[in-house]
Amino acid sequence: MSSQHTALVVGGTSGIGLATARLLAERGTTVHIVGRDKERLDEVLAANPGIVGHRADAGRADEIRAVAESIGTVDRLVLAASGGEGQGPFADLDLTALRRAFEAKFWPHVTTVQAVLPHLAPQGSITLISAISARTGMPGTAGLAAVNGAIESLVRPLAAELAPIRVNAVSPGLVDTPWWSGLPEEARQEYFARTAAVLPVRHVATAEEVAEVVVLAATNANLTGTVLEADGGARLVTLP
Repeated sequence: MSSQHTALVVGGTSGIGLATARLLAERGTTVHIVGRDKERLDEVLAANPGIVGHRADAGRADEIRAVAESIGTVDRLVLAASGGEGQGPFADLDLTALRRAFEAKFWPHVTTVQAVLPHLAPQGSITLISAISARTGMPGTAGLAAVNGAIESLVRPLAAELAPIRVNAVSPGLVDTPWWSGLPEEARQEYFARTAAVLPVRHVATAEEVAEVVVLAATNANLTGTVLEADGGARLVTLP
């Protein structure tokens, strides 16, 4: 199936990034994904033969620039880079780990946008993925809030500066993705159940549900300079 649009999803080998890549492909977009782990990338490509893969590190401008050059014109750039560090009580927060958290998520966002920018279509879009920690006052999340807040702070100035390229972000809440794989399965399920009980939507989001919002941000021609909250109402309640 031919497509009028080409998407590049960085961090597209798992979680929200992979769900977004699949959804864009289902809707007729030519989709390229970037991942650092070649084995994982090969597994995803084998299961999704319509998607094109590139092994690259989003924090390395030369590698991302080479990917963009090989594609040509990018209409939809989606940044789904993630990291697992930066949480914990502020008094005990490991600042070295927090620096690594910025290196894992914030800097890859900035590096990738700058590297791909010369290849973005004039009417293209950039969609960043932050997290609800930037918009709530949850104890123990000051580090995560700093990382994700820094990402969200890019949205408005870039939307104005890069216009007519559209720039938005999606702010998920609790999502059932591999981000939680560090927790034992029983503990994860128990925490999800307690959280679902207080969320207004009464369930923990799937990656596919958040991907629907990411695709909206990436494709809606009238949406720019906006952070879309896809948190199931987490910002309205006190989470366990």
